[in-house]
Amino acid sequence: MFHLPHLVKIVLVLFFIALLSGCGYRPSAKYARAVLGEKISTSVTISAQDPENTVIIKDAVDAAIIEVFHASVVPRKYATTHLYLKLNEPRYLPLQYNTNGYIISYRATITLVITRESKDIKKKYTTIGSYDFAVEPNAVLTDQERFEAIKFSSIKAISAFVAQVSAEGVSK
Repeated sequence: MFHLPHLVKIVLVLFFIALLSGCGYRPSAKYARAVLGEKISTSVTISAQDPENTVIIKDAVDAAIIEVFHASVVPRKYATTHLYLKLNEPRYLPLQYNTNGYIISYRATITLVITRESKDIKKKYTTIGSYDFAVEPNAVLTDQERFEAIKFSSIKAISAFVAQVSAEGVSK
């Protein structure tokens, strides 16, 4: 016959199997892949004002495709979906002043316009990302500070795009 500890183990294993199979959990990447497909290509409109930041955005989008969507970045002719990205001009808003009235922190906000093209579907998304950062009082924003602010706010905007695409996959 079964011993009590052995019976308890069997019941616990069956309980966990029922719990995991019954919850219906699916990762958001699965929903996003339903919308975008397995093979994705990207292109970024190069900004005349910030050409180096355009490269950052392209790299961040390609990394998100691989890491979040678990899809492949391929040349345009092999892609099931193509993403066109355009960075609008970044905005820098003062957030905090010191006692002398000098700005000591900013919020960088960028807007990404992403157009998704699939077989017969063309859809436009607008996402916004922001990043707060401190500066030395009475200092001018350096290129390095701007570069990092755009990078981190772009990553947040891409995360918002991922959420939008995943939500579309859930509704399908």
